[in-house]
Amino acid sequence: MTAPLSAAERASRVRLMIFDVDGVLTDGGLLFTAAGDAMKSFNSLDGHGVKLLGEAGIATAIITGRRSDIVAARAKEMRIAHLFQGVENKTVAFDELLRTLGLAPHDCGYMGDDWPDLPVMVRCGFAAAPANAHPEVIARAHWVAEARGGHGAVREVCDAVLRAQHRYDALLAAACGTRT
Repeated sequence: MTAPLSAAERASRVRLMIFDVDGVLTDGGLLFTAAGDAMKSFNSLDGHGVKLLGEAGIATAIITGRRSDIVAARAKEMRIAHLFQGVENKTVAFDELLRTLGLAPHDCGYMGDDWPDLPVMVRCGFAAAPANAHPEVIARAHWVAEARGGHGAVREVCDAVLRAQHRYDALLAAACGTRT
């Protein structure tokens, strides 16, 4: 019988990292103006982590149940090519990503925080959650951040994937203008 894979082994296989938005890329709070316009707050460290994944050749995607021009703008800024908004059944979007990119579920990582994320989390190879995710999500995650959603949890998972794939040090050296 084969031993189960560790979180680092699972992260080492990730070719596509997918994120939920509310509670993962944001703190989950929903702010509305008097006119009914929504506002969201994103963490700049998280955004840079997502960009680093792209620099390392790891594709990124967002699958979210809400629809927002703010999320579309943030996804573009983070260079996320695959954006699915207003998704009721996240497995449908996940299956579309698999077909489009020619990947298997074990090639994918997903970071979510609540029950709507579970169907994808239990299918992908590397399931991650922020520290303040729902207990049922944490129970099914392979890896849990120390940070809360919207407060660096995404950066933590990006760094964990990059370290597991032995790409972190080279990216850091490039950022410092040195060689490894």
